Amino acid sequence: MLRAGRLHPLPQDSVLGIPTRLRPLAKTRLLTAAGKARVALDLLLPGGASAGRHDESIASFFERRFGREAVDYIAEPLLAGIHAGNVDRLSMQALFPRLVEAERTHGSVIRALAAGGPGGRTPDGPFRSLPGGVGELTDALCAALPARALRTGAGVRELRGPAPYRLRLAGGTSVTARQVVLAVPAQTAAELLRPLDPELASICGAVPHTSSATVTLGYPRDAIRHDLRGTGFVVPRVERGLSVMAGTWVSSKWPDRAPHGQALLRGFVGGARDAAALDRTDAELVDSVHRDLARLLDIRRRPALARVYRWPRLNPQYEVGHLERLAAIDARLDRLPGIHLIGAGFRGVGIPDCITRGRAAGAAASRAVQSAAP
Repeated sequence: MLRAGRLHPLPQDSVLGIPTRLRPLAKTRLLTAAGKARVALDLLLPGGASAGRHDESIASFFERRFGREAVDYIAEPLLAGIHAGNVDRLSMQALFPRLVEAERTHGSVIRALAAGGPGGRTPDGPFRSLPGGVGELTDALCAALPARALRTGAGVRELRGPAPYRLRLAGGTSVTARQVVLAVPAQTAAELLRPLDPELASICGAVPHTSSATVTLGYPRDAIRHDLRGTGFVVPRVERGLSVMAGTWVSSKWPDRAPHGQALLRGFVGGARDAAALDRTDAELVDSVHRDLARLLDIRRRPALARVYRWPRLNPQYEVGHLERLAAIDARLDRLPGIHLIGAGFRGVGIPDCITRGRAAGAAASRAVQSAAP
């Protein structure tokens, strides 16, 4: 975590930056003495304050439990940063319901996390990957499905109903289906659903998104003076003068991500903090990220490798009111039997969440087909 131009480790055994033990909290240089005392006050504050709240922002929740300094140096860079969003707008209930439940059930969030309660620690840490990249997931799915049940590279251009639904594909052919699972971005779902239910399409299309870019840079390891222990860092919004909102030491985070003697780093730009980031050229983005990393990690050379990956409007924002939006979507879907709507724009942006929703939708569609069979 960056503070006053220097990187500081998070308190040991913290969960999403929230300390679970007082000794590491007391030793951290990430917070001032007053900030540490205010965080520790969570242990004494009455619980259940969120029980009567319909929804609140991440900033509101953290300020109530831990104080404003924790909002600036924990909640904003970590919890809102995960989603490239605005800490004052993102919904606590939609994104971190386990922390809300921790307050309700234990009174103190710190006490709940220390006890391994909702949102508690996992022994293996939070990060997962695959040796060949996340493309292994889709490759494995394609290999497991029978060839006759799979059609790749065939974008759906139109969805018509009522059931059985007709899907017009990019090549001009059509497919008829009694059950349709839309595992697509919210904007794409809106376009496909408009002929079936304009109001539902409007609700889906209203899910806000931010844009971001990742800049991957490779350096000789001996050009970097920093020890690169850990996995990376985040930059609080209140820290000025940097273009990156976070950085990852990819070759430290996972094995075999860079050749021997090389280091692979990645910087994240854009999001709610810098909406104009994607207006810059690749060369400008590479220069700004290299400049930031060189300053923070004491890098003495230009990168030997540089790649820019742009993600326009692909970071869905679960802002306050998102749960009400989902309830309205479900009410409209009740009028469209056979349509299942999943994807990162609705109920969980992470891969595990999307897999869970996909399995549930697939099982529901399978049950519906079997029950309708003669």
